[in-house]
Amino acid sequence: MKSPWALLTSRGKLFVVLGAVVLAAGILLGYEDVMRIGLVLLALPVLALLLMPRRVPKIRVDREVEPTRLQPDERGQVVARFTNVGKRPTPLYLAEEHLDFQLGDRPRFVLPRLSPGEDRRLRYAVRSRHRGAYPLGPVLLRQRDPFGLTFLTLQLSSTTEVLVLPRLHSLGEGRVRGTSRGSEGEMPQMVALHGEDDVSIRSWREGDELRRVHWPATAHRGELMVRQEDRPARRRALLILDSRATAHPGSGVRASYEWAVSAIASVARHLVADGFVVHLLTDTTLRDGTTDHPVELDAALDALARVQPEDDARLDRLAAAAAPFTTGGVLVVAAVVASDEQSLRTFAAIRQPGSRAMAFVLDPDKFATRGEARRGSDRSGDGSERSGARAGERPAAATSLLADSGWQTVVVGPHTDVGRAWVAMSGATPAGVRS
Repeated sequence: MKSPWALLTSRGKLFVVLGAVVLAAGILLGYEDVMRIGLVLLALPVLALLLMPRRVPKIRVDREVEPTRLQPDERGQVVARFTNVGKRPTPLYLAEEHLDFQLGDRPRFVLPRLSPGEDRRLRYAVRSRHRGAYPLGPVLLRQRDPFGLTFLTLQLSSTTEVLVLPRLHSLGEGRVRGTSRGSEGEMPQMVALHGEDDVSIRSWREGDELRRVHWPATAHRGELMVRQEDRPARRRALLILDSRATAHPGSGVRASYEWAVSAIASVARHLVADGFVVHLLTDTTLRDGTTDHPVELDAALDALARVQPEDDARLDRLAAAAAPFTTGGVLVVAAVVASDEQSLRTFAAIRQPGSRAMAFVLDPDKFATRGEARRGSDRSGDGSERSGARAGERPAAATSLLADSGWQTVVVGPHTDVGRAWVAMSGATPAGVRS
């Protein structure tokens, strides 16, 4: 609760000071009329303070955003409904909705007097170029007396979230060839009849898990045979996002991290449309344990809308979490920064023989701002001293490390089209060739 003096405006404080001086002068000089003037000057701000309601009004704020999930640069309409849930009428307020500056200017409007149970609807537009989860609210209520002597600010704590999804790019209509591993490849579909087990037997292939070995059939045939559950073929894909804040340069919509998020989101939509079951691996999903579970496209886009670079993110931690997936032969698609050769070497090793792995390799020198480029000319992403020419070789070294492990790669910059990068990468030879 603010003190009465803090609630006075500059004019109100001036009235108090002048009233006190005039009253004191009237008393000293013995002029009653001067004393009356001083008392009037003092009485006005005091009465204004006494009549000002200082409690937060019982107003409920409900917001509806249409559409509920926005695309970058898409205009959304917010309908804010103010309802008086108290037993007394509310005074007239000047209201201001608190918004992130990314969504535009803060809307200001006059909230009229509301009788008990009465409501008012106010509309305003929001739009953002950047993905993210942005809060709408709280609402600030400002009240001023007719003489401008007092000023009160109250807050309605109700908030709502508006979600701006990553920018999505078309990756073409071509189907994605999955892995050749038996456990995750395209499997023939068979239907069990009359309660028969949905199981068929086939020869063992490199990468099959030992728990799938069918020992009776192995003894009968004299070679390793494995069980194959004949469910409808569902190919799996693991999408990996490098979130190292120290490795990602640039700012704004052309930052390397924003390019990587947009690329992974576009790949997720493309693979889901092609029938893949998608797993999302970021430092955030690793912490909350959602990496192990398949995600629907909407959930994946929501997660990518919220993800942010992290100072303690590590590429080797993502590599360790990806290992159980790659041993099963899933398709791996990653967006990594060409920074820290040792971490990239560990990351490249997650690809298993017979599986398919692809990587967007982000060139930090191309994404860097001028200031970052000057600093990067003397210091590499892993902290070692290098010349400018040496730093320019990082993307080539990164793609060489990945390609030597059988990855398909493409080096990208801030102006690289995601769709063309995907076509160049996915159409490459699976091993030993860089895009």
